[in-house]
This record gives sequence, C-alpha cells and structure tokens, in this order.
Amino acid sequence: MTDLASQPALAQTESQIYRSILDVISTVEPRVADATAAELRDQRASLKLIASENYASLPVLMTMGTWMSDKYAEGTIGHRFYAACQNIDTVESVAAEHAKALFGAPHAYVQPHSGIDANLVAFWAILATRIEAPELAEKGLKNVNELTGEDWESLRGKLGNQRLLGMSLDAGGHLTHGFRPNISGKMFHQQSYGTDPQTGLVDYDQVAAAAREFKPLILVAGYSAYPRRIDFAKMREIADEVGATLLVDMAHFAGLVAGKVFTGNEDPVPFAHVTTTTTHKSLRGPRGGIVLCQPEYQPAVDRGCPLVLGGPMGHVMAAKAVALAEARQPSFQTYAQAVADNAQAFAEGLMRRGGRLVTGGTDNHLVLLDVSSFGLTGRQAESALLDAGIVTNRNAIPADPNGAWYTSGIRFGTPALTTRGFGTDDFDRVAELVVDVLSGTSVGTTKDGKPSKASYVTEDGLAARTAAGAAELLDKHPLYPGLEL
Repeated sequence: MTDLASQPALAQTESQIYRSILDVISTVEPRVADATAAELRDQRASLKLIASENYASLPVLMTMGTWMSDKYAEGTIGHRFYAACQNIDTVESVAAEHAKALFGAPHAYVQPHSGIDANLVAFWAILATRIEAPELAEKGLKNVNELTGEDWESLRGKLGNQRLLGMSLDAGGHLTHGFRPNISGKMFHQQSYGTDPQTGLVDYDQVAAAAREFKPLILVAGYSAYPRRIDFAKMREIADEVGATLLVDMAHFAGLVAGKVFTGNEDPVPFAHVTTTTTHKSLRGPRGGIVLCQPEYQPAVDRGCPLVLGGPMGHVMAAKAVALAEARQPSFQTYAQAVADNAQAFAEGLMRRGGRLVTGGTDNHLVLLDVSSFGLTGRQAESALLDAGIVTNRNAIPADPNGAWYTSGIRFGTPALTTRGFGTDDFDRVAELVVDVLSGTSVGTTKDGKPSKASYVTEDGLAARTAAGAAELLDKHPLYPGLEL
C-alpha cells in the first residue's frame, strides 16, 4: 500500500502473527481459516473497483481482533448501564476526539455499527429534537415514559408521519434516503429529487422548488452513485428556507472531506445540522459508522443506544480510532488527492475509448458508465468483468430502462486501487482493459432463444487475456506487501 505498507522490519513479524492467527482458528474450524486465507489471495489477484470498498491497514485490522469485543457497554462515555467500562470509555473517547478534529465537527458519535445504523440514529435524533422534545416541553414532561394514553398515541402518530426529501435512487441516492424497501421509506412520507435529464447534474433550483412544495422536515443530501460534487451551502439555504433539517450522508466521499479534497462549500460538515458517514469506503477504516452533529442535536444523537442500536462494539470503535488517527496524517491528504486524480484519469480513459459516462465525467472518487452503449445490461457487464478479474457492481442510471436489478450502468471507484499504489497511468490501462472486455461481450439468449438481460457471451480467450493484463498491474502494486501466509 502506498502509505500503509509495512516497514521491512515489521513484515516478518506481521506474517508470523497472521499465520499464527489462522493456525489457531484452524484448530476450531479450519474451513473459516481457509476461507480467510483465500479471501486475501482473491483480493490480491483482482482489480477491486467497487466504489464502496477499500483496504484497511494492518494496524486497523489487528485492532478489531481483540478482547475489546467481549465487553457490553450500553450507554455513553461515563454513563454506562454496565460496570467496568472504563477502557471502552477510553477508546470511544479517542475515536470521537479524532473524528471531531478530522472533520471540524462540534460533536461525534462513533457507536453506529454501519452506515444504515448511523442514518437511523440521525433520523430518530432529528425526530426527537424537532418533534418529541417540543411536545414534551409543552406538557412539562421530561421523557416519553411520562406520556400516557392518547398523548402517547398522538406523539407516535406525529413521529411516524414526517416528510423527508432525498435524492432519487436512479439519480445516485441511497436506499436509506427514504426508499420504501428500506426502513427509512417506511418511517417517513418520502419524496425524491432527481437530476437534470440532459446533464445528469443536480439542479438546485429544482431541489428548491420540490422543497417549497413538499415542505420536508428533513432534507437529505449525499449519494452513493453520483459522480460529481455537491454545493452544500446551497443545500443548507434550501433547508433553511423551508424550515428543514439538513442531513448529509457523506459515507462515500468522507475520505475526500478528511483529505481536504472537498473544502469550502463542498465540505458538508459546516453546513449540515447532522452528518453521517461510514468509516470504510474512502475513509479506509473498519466497517462501521459515525454521526457528526451540531450541538442542538447532541443529546438525542448520544441516545443512539438504546434508541436504535444495541451494545456498541468496543473492538470496532477502537479500530475506528486507529483509522481516524491515520487519516489525520499528512500522507492521507496525498492519498485522497490521488483518489480524485485517478478517477479523472480513469474516466478520461473510458471516454477516449468510446465509453459513455453519466454526467460526462467525474470530479469525485467514482465513475458511472452507461453500458447500454455496448449493447449490454449492467448485470451482463458486471459478470463479464468479474470473469476477467475486474470486480465492480452494476448500478442504475437516471431513468434506467432496465430497472434496479439488471440496470444499465456499472459503478466504478478508485479508493481501493489507489491504496495499493495505482497512479493515473495505471488507471488508464485499467480503462483499456474494461473497454476491451465490454467490447468483446455480447448478449446471450434465454432457453427459448430470446435475448437475455442476464446471460452473455465473451470472445474466446478474452477473460484470460484481460486477467493477464490485470496481473501485470497488480504485481507492480502488491497488497499488504511483505505479508506472507
């Protein structure tokens, strides 16, 4: 890894540690040890281009494998419902300290187990602050347990009938931004804003018009498949105009915020009332979530457990602390800029070879390719690329005729390969490999001879030829160099 590689003096020790760990696991369940070793081999041998994945450092990985996982610690720092939580208090405090310093946030809550959990904490904290607290204050009550009968039923109805406005799924939004299959779509009366049909870009006038008409309690900004930056100052203006709370989900681009690639109006933290993120993806930490918030939302956010979370995972909070400490090093800013530069090079490489990109390019870490120009569905393209050792995921594009399952798009991301040390020339070569695969893939047929949305046919030898080209790149940039199992 570019700035996470083991020092030569530590490589032998790390190899011994991991060999010993797998040996111990094998004494209980060898299939798990074998699968773990195989996963490392598979990751080393593939071009990982999934935008939501990365590689955590060995210190982060080691931190998760400790007895910190054995402790229950419901509650908050210094106010636990279990005894002997002083060491959990320490790691949670350190993680929160790093998060606040890294993002310039007044408050950080590091307990969420995932990005979805972070969003659930944020949603309910906003409801508790905007709806529950005023209702209780009006009645002179301290908490909802003091409500009885019709008063409680009335408050329940209000909490479950608020409006949320977020980016539509096909425009690049996320399932947790109010879509009906997700709990957020069942909690809220939801409406979506899209992007300009011609450019694929967010139209702030259109968002403002939708907000004025819909009058949401919560305006959600952020994305999982939108390849451009957002002006969060404008989003805050829209929220303020209609009296909404601005919630920004920066799970995908948190690393670019931490690495100072996104600054000014492109940094959501100064403008959002509440900001959520995952700690993996571009932030390169363990799988988990964080909620950042302004002071007025802190009391409700800190009640995430037991509001919607179970006991916090001490070993993961400890790993978050290590990853956030890494992200505060100057080298992380170099990494974050390389992520953005590599995305530009990759996008330009695809377009130069005939690829059609949603929005015509990128200025963040991800690239969204419309594969209908190759005559394929996203599912066919994803499978053909995987056969060739290129790991991606299919993704819907605006007004996608193939829907959310088969899709017409492939989403690519540059964080993981950038961690391995790939540069702009490497990504141009990756673009060449991707286009070669897609150009050499055609639509298969169903059992009755009709064109299929899932099956596909590739040219003889294409997968092997592409995998050989990928291997040349991967060999130049080894994953966890010096770690031998």
